Amino acid sequence: MAKEKNAPRIRDRLHFEDFFTIPNILSYIRILLVPAIVYFYAIKQEYLVATAMVFVSGLTDVADGFIARKFNMITDFGKFIDPVADKLTQLGLIVCIAINHVWMYALVALMAVKESTQFILGLITFKKKNVVNSAKWYGKVCTAVVYGSMIILFLFPTIDNIYADIVGAICGGVMIMAFVLYCRMFYLILTKDNKNPKEVIA
Repeated sequence: MAKEKNAPRIRDRLHFEDFFTIPNILSYIRILLVPAIVYFYAIKQEYLVATAMVFVSGLTDVADGFIARKFNMITDFGKFIDPVADKLTQLGLIVCIAINHVWMYALVALMAVKESTQFILGLITFKKKNVVNSAKWYGKVCTAVVYGSMIILFLFPTIDNIYADIVGAICGGVMIMAFVLYCRMFYLILTKDNKNPKEVIA
């Protein structure tokens, strides 16, 4: 029973002011842009407007990371909401592209498996090691590749299927790479008898 009482709780790591830092507000903006992107691309078919919104979303992503590091605004909530904004944006983009390329739904399924697994492992890591992990380099590479690939397909909605297949295969490969490396990271943190699990892997 004593062990359960001493177990870390998420609410103990959150503070009200953390919800309203500039980096986190930028993450909220990215989340709000997702339905707008889907609307202009899938319903209005205004591809340039949708693409411009994707660029704005990408800029807010770069800005929130820079501001958080530059002005020491890194928070546990930010470590959570930033990747959530990234993944929701990626999911929205893939769903849009799937309108013209149905096989893209395979990427949706892959992303669902990847993110749900990482979320569960993240909760287990927090409960057992009291660690909230931020995005790693391979996660950032995955995000950049998906963003870049989707922008290409956004700008060229009538692109030949062979080229769209190549872009989709690259996205899928990078997603699998990031998934495997994140699973390895969680495994090392959970199995390493270390007082500072954050140092297990960069």
